Amino acid sequence: MRKMMPAVLITIATLAFSWWAWPQLPEKVVTHWGANGQPNGWSSPTFAAFLMPGIMALMTLIFAALPNIDPLKKNYEFHGSVYFLLVNVIIGFVGILQVIVLGSALGWPFDMRSALPLLLGALFIFMGNLLPRIRPNWFMGIRTPWTLSSERVWRKTHRVGGYAFTIAGLVFFVTAFIPMNGKGTAVMLAVIFPMLLWPVVYSYFEWRREKEEAPSSTRPTAP
Repeated sequence: MRKMMPAVLITIATLAFSWWAWPQLPEKVVTHWGANGQPNGWSSPTFAAFLMPGIMALMTLIFAALPNIDPLKKNYEFHGSVYFLLVNVIIGFVGILQVIVLGSALGWPFDMRSALPLLLGALFIFMGNLLPRIRPNWFMGIRTPWTLSSERVWRKTHRVGGYAFTIAGLVFFVTAFIPMNGKGTAVMLAVIFPMLLWPVVYSYFEWRREKEEAPSSTRPTAP
């Protein structure tokens, strides 16, 4: 649990901030924005203040427990530091998002049109740089039937995934500085979705290639 302490402290700090902001929030709090930065979803002050800290607390408990129930638990000896670093960063990302949402409701000068893409871009780039260091496991990474069937396929897929996530993060960064209308959103999604789908497709073809290149003596024979 010591490695989860940053996540615990971030969750407590976010809860404290939300408790402080709660009485000052307006009757309707904007909790969702469109790609153009315009509000398109509202919540009550109580919901806006305490839902996210509750989710963060639940995520922290789940992330702390997962390594202990993973059938591939032994691999956490090699990538445990990466796993917990990613977990703490993800919890931190959610905490920052909560501060931005409530701060915006309090009248703080946040530009939601730019803030959200910048945050997402930073998160994706960070994840892209750590993906190649993740060993096979059942709860984090690019988990497909093919990566979980072969350590070699897992390793090569996560190397490709690192590039894909980094490119997607850079796309988010770019969108923070250009006007986003319907066409702009479509272009952004047309770039990001293939980037995130690419490692999944790659894992299948890499798995097939591995099977085709395997010596005939190691291939299963018909009964």
